[in-house]
Amino acid sequence: MYLVDTSVWVDYIRGRDRFHVRFLRDLLSNPLAVSITPLIYMEILQGARDPASYDRLHSYFGGQRFVDFDRPLDGHAAAARLYLDCRRRGVTVRSSLDCLIAQCAIESDLTLFHHDRDFRNIASVVPSLKEKNFLDSVEPPRSRARRRQ
Repeated sequence: MYLVDTSVWVDYIRGRDRFHVRFLRDLLSNPLAVSITPLIYMEILQGARDPASYDRLHSYFGGQRFVDFDRPLDGHAAAARLYLDCRRRGVTVRSSLDCLIAQCAIESDLTLFHHDRDFRNIASVVPSLKEKNFLDSVEPPRSRARRRQ
């Protein structure tokens, strides 16, 4: 099962035709394969452009499978430790929320599916973070007709 990060959902919502979006579409054929955290839910809702958009996002993502810490204080402390471990190894994590999301994936034994270099950097320090990304994949060039749309 995958914990799907906001970085993937944003491209999915915007209808971008990218490797990671196509992979997510395939995953969505099995609703049990995809989950989000309350933090990812919050980040998605924050991207709403107007009340109608907010309502659509709230309705769709409110029905997703949610995972969270069994013991929130321990989970937050472990995320802070993850941040410290990264910093001590010279890896700067730009968002504390990313540490919380990564820690939730670790505790829930999920593969974090993302399109965010911070998670790849965290995984280089924290081997227990299982991750899937297409960051280094080369997308084929789009035709001119496609770009004009």
